[in-house]
Amino acid sequence: MKRRMIGTLEVSDWCFGTMTFGSQTDEAEAHRQLSRARDFGMDFLDTAEMYPVAPVTKETLGRTEEVIGSWIATHGRQGWKIATKITGAGGVARDGAPIDGVAVRTAVEASLKRLQTDHIDIYQFHWPNRGAYSFRQNWRFDPSGQDREEVIAHMDDCLGALAALRDEGKIGAFGLSNESAWGTCRWIDRAEALGAPRVVSVQNEYSLLCRLYDTDMAEMSVNEGVTLLSYSPLAAGYLTGKYQGGAVPEGSRMTRNKDLGGRVSERVEGTVAAYLEIAEKHGIDPVHMALNWQGTRPFPVCPIIGARTDAQLEHILAGYGTELSPALIEDIEVAHKRHPMPY
Repeated sequence: MKRRMIGTLEVSDWCFGTMTFGSQTDEAEAHRQLSRARDFGMDFLDTAEMYPVAPVTKETLGRTEEVIGSWIATHGRQGWKIATKITGAGGVARDGAPIDGVAVRTAVEASLKRLQTDHIDIYQFHWPNRGAYSFRQNWRFDPSGQDREEVIAHMDDCLGALAALRDEGKIGAFGLSNESAWGTCRWIDRAEALGAPRVVSVQNEYSLLCRLYDTDMAEMSVNEGVTLLSYSPLAAGYLTGKYQGGAVPEGSRMTRNKDLGGRVSERVEGTVAAYLEIAEKHGIDPVHMALNWQGTRPFPVCPIIGARTDAQLEHILAGYGTELSPALIEDIEVAHKRHPMPY
């Protein structure tokens, strides 16, 4: 696989997602996937203390990290670079308490124990305490209640904890998730002022169907050297075509989450059809088109690919490195203008 730099960390240019491990994907299947991905050349994986998802529950908190940890206990770390996340305010961890410096240390120590390792390469905040426009909240986003001084004080508190954990060797870099351009730039400013870990990545949703990152966030990424770790690059499975015509395949995420996290809408099926037609016109698998398109963007992107089954992962990896012609990319841009943000 090709390599990329995220800050000073060198990783494979696709990241392996694990959020189904311990729920839809049992331990044995998860271990097969970890081995397949590593044998293929991937050495960068993403997880979170909150995982698995579909559903997220207090009872399953940390189970995905435990599944990864049991693989590491058996096989050794084998060069995997690990990114994980602390759950934000209102989540299932710590009774929904917001992120602060004390919680950061507590969460890092717990993740290291579950992962059965001694170092996390990128430690991420799953969503900001002050709120975010992710998860379809962009349609009614209201930042008017935010308190700038309170936000900056919170950042300084957390950055102090991160700096101490870095100095202890427990974490490497710092990443964000579900963040805005303003928030990312303030984290960078405060880190530079305090000598704390600087933001190297932002994990936001990004796909052919969800392109909120294309403007202010893209500009921030280019100028601040921040890589997008794009989650849901297949739009929760929509871009495979498996939900067309109202189909709900057995075992799919829609069987557990009927609105796919707010992605089901009256426009989405027609939008997906437009991209499936482009893939057919150019003789390319729609999954491979959607994933390799990410690498054509004019800002640094590392897509997070994940699969419920080993067979799905094998199919995804078979398309790695597929070249997209200029004509295909132009067709995508035309479709995007005709069918913007269907959810």
